[in-house]
Amino acid sequence: MRKDLKDAVEKSRSEYADLSRALTLEETATNAQRFQEVSKRFGSLAKIIECADTLEKAETNLAHAQELLQTGDADMRTLAQEEKTSLEKSIGMLSEKLDSLALGKISPSAISGIIVEIRAGVGGEEAALFAEELRRMYTRYAERTGWRVKIVSRSSTDLGGTKEVVMDIYGKECYRKLRHESGVHRVQRVPETEKSGRVHTSTASVAVLPKAEEVDVEIRAEDIKTESYRAGGPGGQNVNKVETAFRIFHKPTGIIVSMAEERSQPANKERAFEVLRAKLLAAKIEETERTSREARREQIGTQDRSEKIRTFNFPQDRVTDHRIQKSWHNLPGIMEGNIDEIVETLQKEL
Repeated sequence: MRKDLKDAVEKSRSEYADLSRALTLEETATNAQRFQEVSKRFGSLAKIIECADTLEKAETNLAHAQELLQTGDADMRTLAQEEKTSLEKSIGMLSEKLDSLALGKISPSAISGIIVEIRAGVGGEEAALFAEELRRMYTRYAERTGWRVKIVSRSSTDLGGTKEVVMDIYGKECYRKLRHESGVHRVQRVPETEKSGRVHTSTASVAVLPKAEEVDVEIRAEDIKTESYRAGGPGGQNVNKVETAFRIFHKPTGIIVSMAEERSQPANKERAFEVLRAKLLAAKIEETERTSREARREQIGTQDRSEKIRTFNFPQDRVTDHRIQKSWHNLPGIMEGNIDEIVETLQKEL
């Protein structure tokens, strides 16, 4: 168990003992509000202690299994390896749960809704076509996984490409599985319009944000500045005459969210706050994982969204993730949404 978790658990055990004694006092029993507060906190601490005890037992069993791997006979080593694999998975889940219970950290596994933004980058029409292929790839992967996909906004080109698309995806562990897709994706191939056969390089950016509930992220009124403004672009007589667009500036972080996709100001306002909460929650999760990430940064690089994270090389039928220096083949299958192996590898390596 990590030191920060161990310290939090010991603090919880001490408080649990104090509250256990408080519940036996007459002054607590005769004060309905006090009794309710103490009982509620007592129950929360009980969950922390139960989870910690289960984690400690699993860690003890894992140490025993590792010992058998070194000293046991062939049959015992086989059983020990199976137990080791199962225990490691359980320990990971229990640690995440204890992070949430004892330290208030938000587990990526608990988030079942995400906002996916894909934007064409360098490369003109070829970049837009690549962005559309990424949209289709993630959509097909999501549908095969049993998730629900909803396109919130989309800007297309005359040739069927996508300048920008925003999607909502809902499903079990969708954030945990797709959060490492955030970054700049690069494609290398010969465009259909290229007569000389020269390979072009284009890019598209992907952002994956956790959908946050109001209970996950507190947005204080004094921390934000809001304004409405007139939307530009296509939209008929409503455009530039009615202030339907909405912008939020979050003072502590400097995050600015502007929304003009919807036709009414209330709808744009609601969506803008949703995106702001998502960005703040992503930052909160990023902060809780900073220690472990920095320990590996020298090996795998940063995970900043501005960094090129992946290259799709069509002439060589290869996709490479530059953060972990690993490649996969069968690009046609990958572009059809068969990215399970990539997703699973990133869960282990990042």
